[in-house]
Amino acid sequence: MDVLKLINRGKYFVLLILLVNLTGVAFAQDLDNIIDALEQLCELAQVILGIAIASMILLSGATYAAGQLMGAETRARATVWATAMITGAVIGALIYFIVPLVLNIIFAGGGTFDLANPCTFRPAGG
Repeated sequence: MDVLKLINRGKYFVLLILLVNLTGVAFAQDLDNIIDALEQLCELAQVILGIAIASMILLSGATYAAGQLMGAETRARATVWATAMITGAVIGALIYFIVPLVLNIIFAGGGTFDLANPCTFRPAGG
């Protein structure tokens, strides 16, 4: 019973963190503040996505390996689950690399994209 309460609180806690991050963007006064907030949000999202991608790859391998030790029906389900996790990791990797590039094109005109620091959205010369 207490575990269900903690899970429900965790769900609302994640929504609260997202709301706080988006509130910072909403109350920004000028373009510099908006760019600062987006850079911080981008860096946070990349950290979380990096951890999620690595976890999904490791869990998919463990799921596939565990499924190979089971019967035919469980093996088939484990293979599907592992494939779904790998697909999720690939989609997460695409988001990890493409979203900073798109935001850079929107805010900086695309001329200052730096692979070493992709979450920098400052216009050239600004």
